Amino acid sequence: MPRYTVHVRGEWLAVPCPNSTSTIGWLGKEALRRYMKNKPDNGGFASAEEVKFYVRRCKGLGLLDLDDKVEDALEDNEFVEVVIEGDTMSPDFIPSQPEGVHLYSKYREPEQYISLDGNSLTTEDLVNLGKGLYKIKLTPEAETKVKQSREVIERIVKEQTVVYGITTGFGKFARTVIPNSKLRELQVNLVRSHSAASCLPYIPEKGTVGASGDLAPLSHLALGLIGEGKMWSPKSGWADAKYVLEAHGLRPIALKPKEGLALINGTQMITSLGCEAVERASAIARQADIIAALTLEVLKGTTRAFDTDIHAVRPHRGQVEVAFRFRSLLDSDHHPSEIAESHRFCDRVQDAYTMRCCPQVHGVVNDTITFVKDIMTTEINSATDNPMVFAERAETISGGNFHGEYPAKALDYLAIGVHELAAISERRIERLCNPSLSELPAFLVTEGGLNSGFMIAHCTAAALVSENKALCHPSSVDSLSTSAATEDHVSMGGWSARKALRVIEHVEQVLAIELLAACQGIEFLRPLRTTTPLEKVYDLVRSVVRPWMKDRFMAPDIEAAHRLLVEQKVWEVARPYIEKYRREHIPESRPISPTAFSLGLMDINSGAGHDHRQQDNL
Repeated sequence: MPRYTVHVRGEWLAVPCPNSTSTIGWLGKEALRRYMKNKPDNGGFASAEEVKFYVRRCKGLGLLDLDDKVEDALEDNEFVEVVIEGDTMSPDFIPSQPEGVHLYSKYREPEQYISLDGNSLTTEDLVNLGKGLYKIKLTPEAETKVKQSREVIERIVKEQTVVYGITTGFGKFARTVIPNSKLRELQVNLVRSHSAASCLPYIPEKGTVGASGDLAPLSHLALGLIGEGKMWSPKSGWADAKYVLEAHGLRPIALKPKEGLALINGTQMITSLGCEAVERASAIARQADIIAALTLEVLKGTTRAFDTDIHAVRPHRGQVEVAFRFRSLLDSDHHPSEIAESHRFCDRVQDAYTMRCCPQVHGVVNDTITFVKDIMTTEINSATDNPMVFAERAETISGGNFHGEYPAKALDYLAIGVHELAAISERRIERLCNPSLSELPAFLVTEGGLNSGFMIAHCTAAALVSENKALCHPSSVDSLSTSAATEDHVSMGGWSARKALRVIEHVEQVLAIELLAACQGIEFLRPLRTTTPLEKVYDLVRSVVRPWMKDRFMAPDIEAAHRLLVEQKVWEVARPYIEKYRREHIPESRPISPTAFSLGLMDINSGAGHDHRQQDNL
């Protein structure tokens, strides 16, 4: 007998369909009858016959015709939703799908696998897993290690050895020995009791102090595995875990000794959010160099500050790489720029720090990301449980690998580092908008006064930078004692990870505004053209945002530019030119410029000639 899982006003009901001629309308009414039966007041209805409703699929939210036969319209065990007329306007209405359901409706189960061996997972792999690009499986060697550890646990239980978390309680109850008959219940209770954080869908983002691991969030994760709580799948949307598991032919797992503790006692939430943060940071840092180079062109800056010799005498890796990227995008011999040639012999001596010091400021951000990525890579390939099981020694040892201090400190550092990309970008936006600094129309718009142009976009950037300054206060310097002073020092790493992601999103948005402003600045320099790679970036932006001729609602434009950065489209356009410059070892061009003095301009032997040196400004 086919059956269907039906969502009615926040509740999930299993409805069997005994008759092959039953219609979608019948299914909806039967679900309503079962819903009303469970309510003391019948849910506020006299009878199911009087209720006006419609039925839609949970996947994709497609409406179903009430007269269609169930067996023709639905697959066995499909998830559907009954929406009562008027409910969608109610503040109490709980949909079966989260916002952005159009994204989930396009989900296709991946065919490729990533094999976990405990050693070689990368941050990029983890983020791609989160995007649904891969399935996971253990390597045979990893499975063998798990089985060997399981044998050690079984021996401990059989011999009634007192071991923390296996035959005892947890935290303050570490000295309370649990009888063998209660050990499975111990693990289930552990998962249930630690799932009492904020009421947020699936896994709450709040509620962890980052030691003993991410207990509350990971308990919600584990809760689904035992068939309790809420789970989501492309087939069902959000639903009771038991229905979601059943729809996919899965049974809830029965936890054996130690397994509940192993599932929740680790840094997986901090680290997974941290991996997303470090990958997004890498993406925006690369693209920040491209955007800043475009701004430098619009503000008629010089490339001399990116000379190889300058950075060879202060050879920080990030600084050297950023200077190289600027040269690869702006080298006048390799990529002729009409804009650069138009001011080759101007009387400006030096550029502002926000342009001249990009290799130093952007550079340390790159080095920060590299440092944090190394810690995150180590963390995702580590065992963060307690106690640890060492099968080769047939021994368990209590330690502190669950403590989130490593990722917490690293993510605080990441937020502080990446924020600087927004801080310096906002100053460049100011220079673009300020006519006394840019030699362009005020706020990058014609008919200023009638039009405000980029005035408020710059205010938005300033607001985001200011908010970041508060978010960059490190959370890992805080600690509150928990579990009756057993867990008397904690990392607060969950907040470190969430803050880092928020800071990075703000950085992306500020740089999106700079990208729009720089492209708008080019409009006032036409018909002059910039270098080939930067023209390609300009064309990319203009494919989603038209020039700013007069005031209009700017939020969609900023969002479109932000999406280009999140999807790394700006990097994809410029990267071939950067890599070609690297691959071909193109000689560095050093055009004559009044911003640099060369003894070659003087007759050294005779002492004759004019001294062309210019006094540098600080």
